Amino acid sequence: MSQLLKGQLRTRLKLNYPGFALELDLDLAGRGVTALFGPSGSGKTSCLRAIAGLERRAKGLVAVNGEVWQDDARGLFMPVHQRALGYVFQEASLFAHLNVAQNLNYGLHRVPPALRRVSLEQSVALLGIGHLLQRRSDALSGGERQRVALARALASSPSILLLDEPLAALDAARKAEVLHYLEKLHNELDIPVLYVSHAIDEVARLADHLVLLDSGKVTASGRTEDMLTRLDLSLAHGDTAGAVLTLSVSRHDESDHLSTASFSGGVMSLPIQNRSIGQSLRIRVQARDVSLTLQKQSGTSILNILSATVSAIAPDSPGQVMVSLDVGGCTLLARITERSARTLSLAPGLSLYAQIKGVAILG
Repeated sequence: MSQLLKGQLRTRLKLNYPGFALELDLDLAGRGVTALFGPSGSGKTSCLRAIAGLERRAKGLVAVNGEVWQDDARGLFMPVHQRALGYVFQEASLFAHLNVAQNLNYGLHRVPPALRRVSLEQSVALLGIGHLLQRRSDALSGGERQRVALARALASSPSILLLDEPLAALDAARKAEVLHYLEKLHNELDIPVLYVSHAIDEVARLADHLVLLDSGKVTASGRTEDMLTRLDLSLAHGDTAGAVLTLSVSRHDESDHLSTASFSGGVMSLPIQNRSIGQSLRIRVQARDVSLTLQKQSGTSILNILSATVSAIAPDSPGQVMVSLDVGGCTLLARITERSARTLSLAPGLSLYAQIKGVAILG
């Protein structure tokens, strides 16, 4: 059993409420970010609470990287305070009467010194809160409060981080601020994260793996890049549909405020991102920002023109279709009108060019 569970988050849980039942059967990688995504009431928060041990009525099995936290078949249930987890909610839930340093020490004291894997100094540096340590928590902005909450969770040296819509209460500017630090955690710490969100832009930017929930059941699960472009899933349809690409930054042109980055499908120009030369960059290309042409265009303002092959076509909203494109082994989506599809005689296997405005690319 322990050999089988190493390097995994294994969850087999059933939880019954009046009018609602949660049934989970998941084997997830023991590292990276896994997003739980679905409509309100689909069971996302209940899943986190059950894994944390906050829902004792949930029956089954929970094991994190070889450590069994719950196995009802053997009568084993580890209480919440003994589980090596960090939990961050939509509201930061800091102690208002304590300053930032005292809030962080509260998380630190949960773990004996010999078991600490993330130092307080490392947590403070990763979240960029060194200048806030003596400030009272009730004097922080919303973004600062969430960064402190994340640092406090890290200070407990968790085996897993559970993040329940940590950006939902923030405005756009504070959300962008905290997203930057969440990316740093993802890139620099080897701690698995379960991330609940209803915002597809957050999922596309952060998640390695995506689990779709509906009415308490898993409807699909897989790599985020694959899930976002599966035409049989609702995620790949409508105005928010898009694809995720991972590129390597090769050059910055400060005069034009553009970066050059490459991937297996070619080279792209995009607004300068917060990445050094050689670093990887994850971008989201929305289907509505991709146009198609049978011949490579010149004399155009479009900076990114990529060779592509039509993989599949599916109906979208009335009068529109979603086109799946193979671009050097990566998948892009293009949302165009049915008239345009007929004019271009689109069919699987057709070679053409995908055009993407540089200013439309989301980092």
